[in-house]
Amino acid sequence: MKKFVLLLLIFALTLSLASCAGKNGDNDSPDDGNTPVDGNTPDDGNTPDDGNTPDDGNTPDDGNTPDDGQESQPVQVNFAVLTGPTGVGAVDLWEKADAKETFDTYTVSAVADNSQIQAGLINGDYDIAAVATNVAAALYNKTEGQIQIIAINTLGVLYVLEKGDSVHSVADLKGKTIYSAGQGANPEYVLTHILTANGLTVSTPTNEVADADVNVIFDDASVIQTKMAAGEIELAMLPVPAATAVLIQNQDVRSALDMTKEWDALQSGGQLTMGCVAVRAEFAKNNPDAVVRFLEEYEKSIEAVKADPDHAAQLCEQYGIVPKAAIAKRAIPDCSLTFVAGAEEIRATLEPYYQVLFDANPASVGGAVPDEAFYWAKP
Repeated sequence: MKKFVLLLLIFALTLSLASCAGKNGDNDSPDDGNTPVDGNTPDDGNTPDDGNTPDDGNTPDDGNTPDDGQESQPVQVNFAVLTGPTGVGAVDLWEKADAKETFDTYTVSAVADNSQIQAGLINGDYDIAAVATNVAAALYNKTEGQIQIIAINTLGVLYVLEKGDSVHSVADLKGKTIYSAGQGANPEYVLTHILTANGLTVSTPTNEVADADVNVIFDDASVIQTKMAAGEIELAMLPVPAATAVLIQNQDVRSALDMTKEWDALQSGGQLTMGCVAVRAEFAKNNPDAVVRFLEEYEKSIEAVKADPDHAAQLCEQYGIVPKAAIAKRAIPDCSLTFVAGAEEIRATLEPYYQVLFDANPASVGGAVPDEAFYWAKP
């Protein structure tokens, strides 16, 4: 009997030990009852970010990241400027681009020929370009809207220079031959409008008039500048800084007429607006934030040029905008640099001016005053 009881006790103890061993083995199981059956462990907040975690707003800003909604990668921008006053305001931006201090990457070119810069915009060599205001309008009409305007950068910069002292009013130009830069651009149409509005007949290479009161001969500004500085020309209309260079180089030449004042005296409407910035519509559509960044940097550039003309003058010579820094330094205050952006603001300034040009010669703006779509606005 005692043996039988002892065997029962041993058997019970064995079962108890087996039961304890089974419970201890359960603690090694990965399934504690809370693990999802799909095997995807829920995030306990300590899971490392694999790069796909949404930004919680605490990501440090290195100063070069565009604001929300802008392109996250720099854009390559091919930017061209006309030499002379239209290009002066861009030199600070050019310097910063060369030093890689801009978010976007700029390739900047200085171009002396209006036709070259027009061709570059049309064929895509240039994305953005500083051009004459009437050229921008003509390109818009010629390309059926492929070119738009994004800023105004230059107001009136034209002066009639005389070697002598016989011209003190527009009427005094009667019976004279005047050399002028800017055939097919603002200078031609501004000069013709002022002359005809003052009752003078005009003969030009493209519109020859027998026995005209004033004979106009067109040539490149640099050629006229050189000839007048040498005393070979007695009367010319030139933009700053070419006009400035002549006055420095030939003390017998004086500034006879400020054409901005003569334009205003006619009260025909519109501010004399010489230079602007145009953009390829396709580029602007694909890169609207890059255009906005450009405008911000370009406005700062114009302000920097006006604030420090000494340094800006050195840059003008360095980048081929003006031949000599001394000429640029003296010319910058007379370059009428400005910055107007925004579709409504630009249109309010330019449209009356375009209407005057159109009324005088429809070809000056490409056959029609540009419509609302010409004035770029960020979507």
